[in-house]
Amino acid sequence: MIKLVKMIREDLANAKTHDPAARGDLENALVYSGLHAIWLHRGCHALWNRGLKGPARILAQINRALTGIEIHPGAKIGRRFFIDHGMGIVIGETTEIGDGVMLYHGVTLGGQVLTQTKRHPTIEDNVTIGAGAKILGPVVIGEGSAVGANAVVTKDVPAHHIAMGIPAKNRPRLKEENEPLVDPGNYKI
Repeated sequence: MIKLVKMIREDLANAKTHDPAARGDLENALVYSGLHAIWLHRGCHALWNRGLKGPARILAQINRALTGIEIHPGAKIGRRFFIDHGMGIVIGETTEIGDGVMLYHGVTLGGQVLTQTKRHPTIEDNVTIGAGAKILGPVVIGEGSAVGANAVVTKDVPAHHIAMGIPAKNRPRLKEENEPLVDPGNYKI
Protein backbone atom coordinates (compact mmCIF):
# COMPACT_ATOMS: atom_id res chain seq x y z
CA MET A 1 0.00 0.00 0.00
CA ILE A 2 2.87 2.39 0.80
CA LYS A 3 4.41 1.69 -2.62
CA LEU A 4 1.09 2.53 -4.31
CA VAL A 5 0.76 5.83 -2.42
CA LYS A 6 4.38 6.73 -3.28
CA MET A 7 3.75 5.97 -6.97
CA ILE A 8 0.58 8.10 -7.02
CA ARG A 9 2.43 11.00 -5.37
CA GLU A 10 5.26 10.70 -7.90
CA ASP A 11 2.75 10.73 -10.78
CA LEU A 12 0.99 13.80 -9.38
CA ALA A 13 4.30 15.65 -8.94
CA ASN A 14 5.25 14.65 -12.50
CA ALA A 15 1.99 16.14 -13.81
CA LYS A 16 2.95 19.49 -12.28
CA THR A 17 6.40 19.26 -13.85
CA HIS A 18 5.03 18.61 -17.35
CA ASP A 19 1.90 20.75 -17.43
CA PRO A 20 1.84 24.43 -16.45
CA ALA A 21 -1.98 24.21 -16.25
CA ALA A 22 -1.74 21.59 -13.47
CA ARG A 23 -3.11 23.01 -10.24
CA GLY A 24 -3.44 21.00 -7.05
CA ASP A 25 -2.98 17.28 -6.54
CA LEU A 26 -6.64 16.63 -5.75
CA GLU A 27 -7.85 18.38 -8.90
CA ASN A 28 -5.22 16.65 -11.03
CA ALA A 29 -6.09 13.23 -9.59
CA LEU A 30 -9.74 13.80 -10.42
CA VAL A 31 -9.53 15.35 -13.91
CA TYR A 32 -6.37 14.14 -15.69
CA SER A 33 -7.36 11.30 -18.02
CA GLY A 34 -3.68 10.56 -18.68
CA LEU A 35 -3.17 9.82 -14.98
CA HIS A 36 -6.29 7.65 -14.89
CA ALA A 37 -5.13 5.72 -17.96
CA ILE A 38 -1.66 4.95 -16.59
CA TRP A 39 -3.01 4.00 -13.16
CA LEU A 40 -5.52 1.58 -14.72
CA HIS A 41 -2.83 0.28 -17.08
CA ARG A 42 -0.61 -0.65 -14.16
CA GLY A 43 -3.41 -2.83 -12.84
CA CYS A 44 -3.99 -4.35 -16.30
CA HIS A 45 -0.27 -5.01 -16.71
CA ALA A 46 -0.09 -6.76 -13.33
CA LEU A 47 -2.97 -9.04 -14.35
CA TRP A 48 -1.32 -9.68 -17.75
CA ASN A 49 1.96 -10.68 -16.09
CA ARG A 50 0.09 -13.08 -13.78
CA GLY A 51 -1.37 -14.87 -16.81
CA LEU A 52 -4.84 -13.34 -16.40
CA LYS A 53 -4.88 -12.10 -19.98
CA GLY A 54 -8.67 -12.13 -20.48
CA PRO A 55 -9.44 -9.98 -17.42
CA ALA A 56 -6.49 -7.71 -18.31
CA ARG A 57 -7.87 -7.12 -21.83
CA ILE A 58 -11.37 -6.46 -20.47
CA LEU A 59 -10.06 -3.92 -17.95
CA ALA A 60 -7.94 -2.31 -20.70
CA GLN A 61 -11.07 -1.84 -22.82
CA ILE A 62 -12.85 -0.24 -19.87
CA ASN A 63 -9.81 2.03 -19.49
CA ARG A 64 -10.11 2.94 -23.20
CA ALA A 65 -13.83 3.69 -22.88
CA LEU A 66 -13.29 5.88 -19.82
CA THR A 67 -10.20 7.80 -20.97
CA GLY A 68 -10.00 7.61 -24.78
CA ILE A 69 -6.49 6.18 -24.33
CA GLU A 70 -5.79 2.62 -25.52
CA ILE A 71 -2.89 0.88 -23.83
CA HIS A 72 -2.43 -2.84 -24.40
CA PRO A 73 -1.93 -4.60 -21.04
CA GLY A 74 1.28 -6.18 -22.34
CA ALA A 75 2.98 -2.80 -22.88
CA LYS A 76 5.84 -2.07 -20.46
CA ILE A 77 5.79 1.49 -19.12
CA GLY A 78 8.34 3.09 -16.79
CA ARG A 79 8.02 5.67 -14.04
CA ARG A 80 7.09 9.34 -14.46
CA PHE A 81 5.16 8.63 -17.67
CA PHE A 82 2.89 11.56 -18.52
CA ILE A 83 0.12 11.83 -21.10
CA ASP A 84 -1.07 15.38 -21.80
CA HIS A 85 -4.47 15.74 -23.51
CA GLY A 86 -4.51 12.00 -24.04
CA MET A 87 -7.47 11.42 -26.36
CA GLY A 88 -6.67 9.07 -29.23
CA ILE A 89 -3.42 7.58 -27.94
CA VAL A 90 -2.73 3.96 -28.93
CA ILE A 91 0.10 1.96 -27.34
CA GLY A 92 0.67 -1.55 -28.71
CA GLU A 93 1.39 -4.81 -26.91
CA THR A 94 5.19 -5.04 -27.30
CA THR A 95 5.83 -1.34 -26.72
CA GLU A 96 8.47 -0.53 -24.10
CA ILE A 97 8.52 2.95 -22.59
CA GLY A 98 11.29 4.18 -20.31
CA ASP A 99 11.18 6.68 -17.45
CA GLY A 100 10.29 10.35 -17.81
CA VAL A 101 8.47 10.00 -21.14
CA MET A 102 5.76 12.45 -22.23
CA LEU A 103 3.13 11.91 -24.93
CA TYR A 104 0.64 14.38 -26.38
CA HIS A 105 -2.76 13.50 -27.85
CA GLY A 106 -3.20 11.36 -30.92
CA VAL A 107 0.12 9.49 -30.63
CA THR A 108 0.30 5.95 -32.01
CA LEU A 109 3.01 3.54 -30.89
CA GLY A 110 2.03 0.82 -33.35
CA GLY A 111 3.23 -2.20 -35.25
CA GLN A 112 3.76 -2.91 -38.93
CA VAL A 113 3.55 -6.71 -38.99
CA LEU A 114 1.05 -9.30 -37.78
CA THR A 115 3.55 -11.81 -36.37
CA GLN A 116 4.05 -12.60 -32.67
CA THR A 117 7.38 -10.80 -32.39
CA LYS A 118 8.67 -7.52 -31.01
CA ARG A 119 6.65 -5.34 -33.38
CA HIS A 120 6.14 -2.06 -31.50
CA PRO A 121 8.53 0.78 -30.59
CA THR A 122 10.95 1.07 -27.71
CA ILE A 123 10.95 4.58 -26.25
CA GLU A 124 13.98 5.24 -24.08
CA ASP A 125 14.13 7.60 -21.07
CA ASN A 126 13.20 11.30 -21.19
CA VAL A 127 11.60 11.35 -24.64
CA THR A 128 8.83 13.76 -25.69
CA ILE A 129 6.45 12.74 -28.48
CA GLY A 130 4.34 15.47 -30.10
CA ALA A 131 0.64 15.44 -30.93
CA GLY A 132 -0.41 13.12 -33.74
CA ALA A 133 2.98 11.43 -34.13
CA LYS A 134 3.00 7.86 -35.43
CA ILE A 135 5.90 5.63 -34.45
CA LEU A 136 5.58 2.32 -36.24
CA GLY A 137 7.47 -0.93 -35.94
CA PRO A 138 10.20 -2.15 -33.59
CA VAL A 139 12.17 1.09 -33.81
CA VAL A 140 14.12 2.66 -30.94
CA ILE A 141 13.64 6.30 -29.99
CA GLY A 142 16.87 7.19 -28.20
CA GLU A 143 17.21 8.77 -24.78
CA GLY A 144 16.53 12.50 -24.57
CA SER A 145 15.03 12.64 -28.06
CA ALA A 146 11.84 14.24 -29.32
CA VAL A 147 9.39 13.38 -32.07
CA GLY A 148 7.64 16.33 -33.68
CA ALA A 149 3.90 16.70 -34.05
CA ASN A 150 2.42 14.55 -36.84
CA ALA A 151 5.79 12.96 -37.67
CA VAL A 152 5.75 9.41 -39.04
CA VAL A 153 8.73 7.48 -37.67
CA THR A 154 9.68 4.09 -39.12
CA LYS A 155 13.44 4.18 -38.43
CA ASP A 156 15.47 4.50 -35.23
CA VAL A 157 16.04 7.96 -33.77
CA PRO A 158 19.48 8.35 -32.13
CA ALA A 159 19.77 9.67 -28.58
CA HIS A 160 19.37 13.45 -28.24
CA HIS A 161 17.90 13.92 -31.71
CA ILE A 162 14.60 15.22 -32.96
CA ALA A 163 12.56 13.45 -35.65
CA MET A 164 10.25 15.58 -37.80
CA GLY A 165 8.28 15.16 -41.00
CA ILE A 166 6.67 12.47 -43.12
CA PRO A 167 8.68 10.32 -43.31
CA ALA A 168 10.55 11.59 -40.27
CA LYS A 169 14.10 12.83 -40.65
CA ASN A 170 16.46 13.10 -37.70
CA ARG A 171 18.60 16.02 -36.67
CA PRO A 172 20.50 16.72 -33.46
CA ARG A 173 18.41 18.22 -30.70
CA LEU A 174 19.77 21.56 -29.49
CA LYS A 175 20.10 22.95 -25.99
CA GLU A 176 18.44 26.26 -25.15
CA GLU A 177 21.75 28.05 -25.70
CA ASN A 178 21.88 26.64 -29.27
CA GLU A 179 24.65 24.25 -28.32
CA PRO A 180 24.23 20.77 -29.75
CA LEU A 181 23.63 17.99 -27.23
CA VAL A 182 25.73 15.82 -29.54
CA ASP A 183 28.29 16.73 -32.18
CA PRO A 184 26.31 16.86 -35.44
CA GLY A 185 29.42 16.31 -37.57
CA ASN A 186 28.47 16.46 -41.24
CA TYR A 187 24.91 15.43 -40.53
CA LYS A 188 22.42 16.75 -43.08
CA ILE A 189 18.68 16.31 -43.43
